[in-house]
Amino acid sequence: MNKRSRFWSILSKTLIGLALLFFYLPIFYIIVFSFNGKRSLTVLDGFSLQWYEKMFNDPTMMSSIWYTIIIAVISTIVATIFGTITAIGLSKSGKFLRKATERVNELPVMNPDIVTAISLLMLFSALAVTKGFVTMLLAHIMFCTPFVILSIMPKLRTLDPNLTDAALDLGCTPFQTMTKVIIPQIKPSIIAGALIAFTMSFDDFVISYFVTGNGVQNISILVYTMSKRINPSINALSSIVILIITVALIAANLIPIIRRKAFKSKQTQ
Repeated sequence: MNKRSRFWSILSKTLIGLALLFFYLPIFYIIVFSFNGKRSLTVLDGFSLQWYEKMFNDPTMMSSIWYTIIIAVISTIVATIFGTITAIGLSKSGKFLRKATERVNELPVMNPDIVTAISLLMLFSALAVTKGFVTMLLAHIMFCTPFVILSIMPKLRTLDPNLTDAALDLGCTPFQTMTKVIIPQIKPSIIAGALIAFTMSFDDFVISYFVTGNGVQNISILVYTMSKRINPSINALSSIVILIITVALIAANLIPIIRRKAFKSKQTQ
């Protein structure tokens, strides 16, 4: 390796290291200060679990956590079902209808969140719908469904249409064809779409802020209302969310490996 290539190698590694430091240092900072012994967010003073205790004893914070989880789970399930059925239906539709629907489906994705939020606010106001849990749930289902469709459609384009025809010729009903032939082949895309929908719902602030009411707030709204005053309980809440996401990612990567090893061990026996 000459000096020039060695220089570029060191430079690239340094830039990667700085990028990783920039991404993960704030996360490490939050975790460390969630165990701070005093109220300060800049000076460490011993080790304490008091902020975790205050978080679990705060009814407002706990209700926000439950609202976030419940809305994210329900909206993910509904959006995944709607998105999967819609994507399969579009794959069997005519070219004009499919292209037109795909363009319409891209609007919520391309629209800024503030535009979608104001539109939903005006819609609920025009219909005289009381803003609260139901309106937030409907809004989350609305903006999560397009991401599921976008995740599944590319996989559907790669499927062999002869398999569907063969299943129908062999006596399967359309529903059996969908559940036993099509869905098993697009299962990874469905899971990916569901994960994106859950993340979008769990993380949303702008749309949720405009369509909520009657004391219903998710974690994002709670953090926004608490950001104007020092409250280290936010660090404790953020640390728990980071822990849950980390465990979920590790499990998502380890489970397929364990299954493959178990399958190989059965084959060798």
